[in-house]
Amino acid sequence: TLTRWLCIYRKDSEKGFVGSGKRTTKNQTEADLKKRLRDLEEENKTLKKAMYIFAKDQKSYTSLSMNT
Repeated sequence: TLTRWLCIYRKDSEKGFVGSGKRTTKNQTEADLKKRLRDLEEENKTLKKAMYIFAKDQKSYTSLSMNT
């Protein structure tokens, strides 16, 4: 088994071994893009919540100023 692993490693050391935790460049790029997408979706959700809160506060302020 060790001999087979050495043979695989010598043939293509860039790829490493399946399940070794080492990602190929393509897989790493894909993982980075997925993480970026998750981060941007989370940021978008936060901004939507903030926009809702500010719009709600603006309506309250507008109705208060009209009553005075």
